[in-house]
Amino acid sequence: PNESDILAVYDKLLKRKSSVHFGYPYNLMYNHEELYEFMKYSINNLGDPFITSNYGVHSRQFECSVIDFFAKLWKMESDSYWGYVTTCGTEGNLHGILLARECHPDGILYSSRETHYSIFKAARYYRMDAKAIPTLPMGEIDYDALAAEISKNKDRPVIINVNIGTTVKGAVDNLDRILRILKTLDIPRERYHIHCDGALFAMMMPFVDWAPEVSFRKPIDSIAVSGHKMLGCPMPCGIALTRKEHVQKVEQKIE
Repeated sequence: PNESDILAVYDKLLKRKSSVHFGYPYNLMYNHEELYEFMKYSINNLGDPFITSNYGVHSRQFECSVIDFFAKLWKMESDSYWGYVTTCGTEGNLHGILLARECHPDGILYSSRETHYSIFKAARYYRMDAKAIPTLPMGEIDYDALAAEISKNKDRPVIINVNIGTTVKGAVDNLDRILRILKTLDIPRERYHIHCDGALFAMMMPFVDWAPEVSFRKPIDSIAVSGHKMLGCPMPCGIALTRKEHVQKVEQKIE
């Protein structure tokens, strides 16, 4: 068969598989035909989206608009945030945990056993001590077990990954309860760092009545979400958002 025949067969396969797509939280109701015209360009947003590049074929203006939208959604003050469009939710988690490690090099990472694998992958990448905390029946973290583990290691900073929708059960860790634990244990703000893995629900919860608030009005440090789930995108992507002062610890000037 020639290339056209191969692609035609592949198209039929994808159409059939998509018609019975079930079990993955993807939004398949989208149409991006108006963007097809731009596939003929080598668009590349090299480096920091907020800094002008010497590469002229880019879409920085749109990337910055996306970041501004989510910064507003999660209640960040203007000029207090930094972020970028990632290739997937995993990349956003890797970036968030890297910032946590740079802010607290001797910190311990705490996350539930039902956490997405990318969090513990990040711990291995960055050679961090990590504790997998048991979960409650509905999939959220066991708060008593978390408190017990933190109390045993109060001499070291606390890095917590808060799940905003686990992969299998869609469980949401109670951010307010976790913050109360830190307060009860007398962990000062400068001794803890909170990353929110919101790949599944962080994009949706601000629009749900009576949903618990997950925003930067609370003492969290970063959020990562997936763009190919609730939004609907034909390829994996995501958004990483953090407080600007954390990024300044890892940024490098490139001429």
